[in-house]
Amino acid sequence: MADADVGRALIDFLRASLGAPGLELAGPPTPLSGGFDTSIYALRLREAPTVFAGPLVLRVLAAHHDPSRALRERAVQNAVADQGYPAPRVLAVTSDPRALGAPFLVMDHLPGRVLVDAQRVGMGGVLAEAQARLHALSPEPLLAALDTEPGAGGRASVGFEAYVTSLQARVARAGLDGLKPTLRWLHERRPPPGPPVICHGDFHPRNLLVADGRLTGVVDWPNALVADAEFDVAATLNILRFVPVDLMAMPRVVSLIVRMLQPVLAARYLAAYRRRRALDPQRLAYYEVASATRALVQSGEARQRRAPALGALDASSYAERLAARVERLAGVTVTLPTARRQP
Repeated sequence: MADADVGRALIDFLRASLGAPGLELAGPPTPLSGGFDTSIYALRLREAPTVFAGPLVLRVLAAHHDPSRALRERAVQNAVADQGYPAPRVLAVTSDPRALGAPFLVMDHLPGRVLVDAQRVGMGGVLAEAQARLHALSPEPLLAALDTEPGAGGRASVGFEAYVTSLQARVARAGLDGLKPTLRWLHERRPPPGPPVICHGDFHPRNLLVADGRLTGVVDWPNALVADAEFDVAATLNILRFVPVDLMAMPRVVSLIVRMLQPVLAARYLAAYRRRRALDPQRLAYYEVASATRALVQSGEARQRRAPALGALDASSYAERLAARVERLAGVTVTLPTARRQP
């Protein structure tokens, strides 16, 4: 859908759902970067209810997503925002694809710049502080919100069992037989769970916003779980260590420096987190494998399709580096489809 059509369709939806026939766009929606498989726009409204009067973000999911994902995102973001955590509050949501061709959310537009652009020195400490703060929140309001949100899937939808079950289904659907040994290992070696916390699932420097040296926002919540804190820390470690920095939209000179410093950043982040909260080493190693498996499945799906949408990350060495890490930690063989960039 063209950007202008998105704006018109959104206004029609909001006029009807809010009972505000005079509501208008203050200007055309402006596309924002940052969505891996979503379309994101900045916008403002005129003649809108007070809660919609500030800067807003429209997040449109891809058409193939489970419609319940939008409802879960609202429940998660609003539950953590209600506890004072800087997640963008969702003001409107629909799982019905008829308005924009896919489910979508309208949420507050938080101020600030992404951490990797605004504060490259000391990123590890900022990440650790913000993540430890998230893990200190109570997960019960989030679980209760999911239980009372029709269509969101209930609290089980953000449990670790649901996470693994989803990976198993995706592996079977895509015929990724080379990942089945890893899934068996995850099933057989799962450690006793610790105290559950809210895990963001994709906590990295491009999902944190800062302004004037303070954290102003944490965005992009579709991978949230209620699980061991080690799961969230492991996911961040895998990103800091292995995501190719030349895919992070940095200037080339900066990316070369950051690439050399990736192991240092990961180590400083981990040390900073451990100063705030204890981590179980065995659980951390297990969840490194568990979080890496999601990225391996995603890359395998893209490679298997050989689709034009094959992303630079899926075609990079990221998956191979993660696979090598999984093989060292779990002692299993990981086999992925061969990457092939599209012409």
